[in-house]
Amino acid sequence: MQEHENLYEKIQEILGGTPGNLKILEQQIDMDLQVEYYECSRKLRNELDESWAYEHMQYLIEPGYSQDVKKDILARMASIENVECYRAIESYIDIAEESLKDWALLALNESRMQLESEIMEENQVFISTGLGGRQQKLRYFVVLMSRANADLTQTHQMVIQNEFEFILKKFDAEVEELNFSGYLATILLLLPMNYSLKKVFQEAINECNQYGDFLKDDFIVTNVKTLSFKEIKELLKDKSDNN
Repeated sequence: MQEHENLYEKIQEILGGTPGNLKILEQQIDMDLQVEYYECSRKLRNELDESWAYEHMQYLIEPGYSQDVKKDILARMASIENVECYRAIESYIDIAEESLKDWALLALNESRMQLESEIMEENQVFISTGLGGRQQKLRYFVVLMSRANADLTQTHQMVIQNEFEFILKKFDAEVEELNFSGYLATILLLLPMNYSLKKVFQEAINECNQYGDFLKDDFIVTNVKTLSFKEIKELLKDKSDNN
């Protein structure tokens, strides 16, 4: 949890809060794919000029061209401050094969940032995580655990649902999913960046524990991906074995 809190504080320090030019990637896109995309984008800027992108734009909608070629076209087009490129990427998303949808979405977001930077004459700050977000809110996946790994009863589950929804509303957070399995509870939520998730969740856990002190104070949080209950149990087992 401490590493995540440091990350939060670092973002706040760099951005000076949440400035108006801050944009958050809304879609949930695998982080490995995001890294691949931005490495490709940087590489192509140095290797291929803008005319190459314009000449190859038509190949996006023509059969017979490989995914690698289309990835290069999308990434190079996205780096150009041009409305035509943006519209072409936007149109392609509607017909793109499933394996290229996320890549095209990344290209569309980069293209939009390029245009907004040019129009506003101000650099735009773009934050992307595996789970995405909406407006000024980041999406998090959080795991709660009962004390002594005792199964959460229906009463416990009701307390968690009621108290977390009550506390999170105070911070303009949105609960998207809440699930239970044995001694575990998972929450998928959106939280404004100007609040510390650690502090918000500690307050919610404290509220729940007024009704029997049944939740551990520690919890797992990630904004990279959601986890199945099987993956969570394996993660906790590995952590226990290492300790």
